[in-house]
Amino acid sequence: MSRISPNQVVESMIQAGKVKAKLPVKDLLIRGALGGALLGFGTTLAFTAEIQTGLGIVGALLFPAAFVIIILLGLELVTGSFALIPVAVMAKKATGTEMLKNWFWVIVGHVIGTVFYAILYIVAVTQLGQVTNHAVTAKILAVAETKTLGYKSLGPEGLLVVFVKAMLCNWMVTLGVVMAMTTKSVIGKIAAMWLPIVIFFAQGFEHAVVNMFVIPAGMILGADISIADWWLWNQIPVLIGNLVSGVLFTGFALYYTHGKQESRMVLEMPRTKAAVSSTQR
Repeated sequence: MSRISPNQVVESMIQAGKVKAKLPVKDLLIRGALGGALLGFGTTLAFTAEIQTGLGIVGALLFPAAFVIIILLGLELVTGSFALIPVAVMAKKATGTEMLKNWFWVIVGHVIGTVFYAILYIVAVTQLGQVTNHAVTAKILAVAETKTLGYKSLGPEGLLVVFVKAMLCNWMVTLGVVMAMTTKSVIGKIAAMWLPIVIFFAQGFEHAVVNMFVIPAGMILGADISIADWWLWNQIPVLIGNLVSGVLFTGFALYYTHGKQESRMVLEMPRTKAAVSSTQR
């Protein structure tokens, strides 16, 4: 059977977190940049599908294609690592310093990759500024302003709203990462990953890496957004919200209910064997 038990899934999470934590900076930057650019591809694909069909759900159904490519190719997605590396640290397979190094350099890579893709995409669809009424660029501009100025208009309550939407988002995204570990079949992995990602994207929750594409792209297109607006009213609270839910709701929760159980079983096995041996003597 290709299905993998939850206990084995948690062990896979620990091993994946360990590998990610020990990657050199060069690989973190390259894999982070590729992961960011691919999520940019997924976002423009989703917006294009939504505009062409008039149905947002169609875009949500297509967006996970980019996520699947990232996971199957072993690229870096900091939002997924928010669940995996803390579990490796808890299992003493990685250190806190290694975890922070991964997160920092992957985020740097994401920004490089997403902004690079944003520039290329805008050059392509606007034909170097000759096309000013492209429907997808208008969508990007509007979404960028909503994700920043929309929360800013709410004041302090806006920070709470964006934080909660970020938590809800990465609860599903980290489940998507983990669900890929529940089977050895490539088709099974794709199907398992697809479901949680559709759930988050269809409901408009806040994903840090998607926003690293959408907001700079909107700024390039002329949105009235400052760097401070981007980071204070979206990027920082979204990163924190993504981190909290990834660590607590997926990483720690699965580790404590399945990983700890596995550890107890391993500890009890020698005792059981010793008891049997004693009885036989």
